[in-house]
Amino acid sequence: MIAVLDVDGTLVDSNYQHALAWYRALRSLGETFPIWRIHRLIGMGGDQLVIALGGQELEDRVGEEGRKRQGEEVDELIGEVAPLPGARDLLLAVKERGHRLVLASSGQPRHVDVALDLLDARDVADAWTSSEDAEATKPAPDLLQVALRKLGAPADAASVMIGDSVWDVEAAKKAGMPAIVVRSGGFGDDELTAAGAVAIYDTPGDLAAALEGTTLA
Repeated sequence: MIAVLDVDGTLVDSNYQHALAWYRALRSLGETFPIWRIHRLIGMGGDQLVIALGGQELEDRVGEEGRKRQGEEVDELIGEVAPLPGARDLLLAVKERGHRLVLASSGQPRHVDVALDLLDARDVADAWTSSEDAEATKPAPDLLQVALRKLGAPADAASVMIGDSVWDVEAAKKAGMPAIVVRSGGFGDDELTAAGAVAIYDTPGDLAAALEGTTLA
């Protein structure tokens, strides 16, 4: 079995920092959106988020510069990011059961590096991804498919996705993976279930403690 784990919002508590960074980046370009609207889109990659927020016209006008500035804003906030409760325990629990493990992030490479260090995950994960690994990020399935390819596994390999947003669940469904989620993304249980989540836990630690009752037993 291959476990494909999202990073931001699932293993590290960074969703709200990313939402604020998008708000500041877009506002610096003369585009102000309510932060709650931005937060609802966190979990998408930057290539998807701008279009979802303001349409193709906004993407054409400020998308590239907005992503650049958002990354710079995250740089300023990343010192506030911390692992979510039990995040490393979950990684170790998955590996102890003999599964392969890929961290599938659509974050910018330098931010993925920070998360890997926070989780002390470089010697635990078999592979990891960043925004540079796929042209289309979640909710497209591309990043999850790349995660499997990094292990040399076929697209139909037995696998499960662990995430925190409806976008993770939608990407997993398109990739043919069941999705287990944690609540730290800020989505309601009803939304996650409607999107197709097979199980929901409060924290990575709660999932680690209940792993025997999942497909990762």
